[in-house]
Amino acid sequence: MPDNIIPMLGVVTAIRIDTPDIKTFRVEAVDGGKCFEHMPGQCAMISVPGVGEAMFSITSSPTVKDYQEFSVKKCGCVTEWLHHMDVGQQITIRGPYGRPFPVDTELKGKDLLFIAGGVGLAPLHSVINYVLDNRTDYGAVDIVYGSRSKEDLLDLPEIQSVWADPASKMNVHLTIDREQDGWDGHVGFVPNFVKELDYKPDRTVLVCGPPIMIKFVLEALTEMGFVKTQVYTTMELRMKCGVGKCGRCNIGDKYVCKDGPVFRFDELDELPAEY
Repeated sequence: MPDNIIPMLGVVTAIRIDTPDIKTFRVEAVDGGKCFEHMPGQCAMISVPGVGEAMFSITSSPTVKDYQEFSVKKCGCVTEWLHHMDVGQQITIRGPYGRPFPVDTELKGKDLLFIAGGVGLAPLHSVINYVLDNRTDYGAVDIVYGSRSKEDLLDLPEIQSVWADPASKMNVHLTIDREQDGWDGHVGFVPNFVKELDYKPDRTVLVCGPPIMIKFVLEALTEMGFVKTQVYTTMELRMKCGVGKCGRCNIGDKYVCKDGPVFRFDELDELPAEY
């Protein structure tokens, strides 16, 4: 039986409130350290005994050796329960699952453009920090991130103090949907902001966010001269069992949990329109 089938006991060692409906949970093995190793873009199944289980992106980088983190949006039974947890409580966790972003192959040495909307930053968080911790392996890095309001921007303190620090050699561009008091940055939707920034089509793009945002971002990139072989996304929200047994993530001849969740957009063109 593969190791990632067997649940491990984990302990919640820290909880951070990121937005009104998103908390980030730090999880360690009972004896300390990470429950298992992973790569950016992979997921884990978190279970609350007696309540249920759900699949979440691992938002911490593999370069973090002592723990793993999960940014959880309150939107259902399991997430509601998690949001009421206290530090010190135990959960079960199994993984890692899925195909990761190709950080050590196709992305290595490339100029990168990360585009995220709302909680869509969570699956890219691990990749961005992996790139930051291996900065000399990559070229120019730009991050375009937007949300409904300033309060809904995930990980804003880290974005401002770490990613936007000149020492990171990364360019960060933030936007919110509508004007609000206390915000002097860009106002507007992410796809339009991407067009305003007018990137040359010589970058590899990683995009994640609401489906409607991804649709218009892809249209914007196409207008700017990008092709689908340059653009990656993740479909981890479709994953259920994680091991290709339940069939609930099946699309055509693909299983998101086995063939993804990371896909290039030209690979998605091979799937039925239902995705």
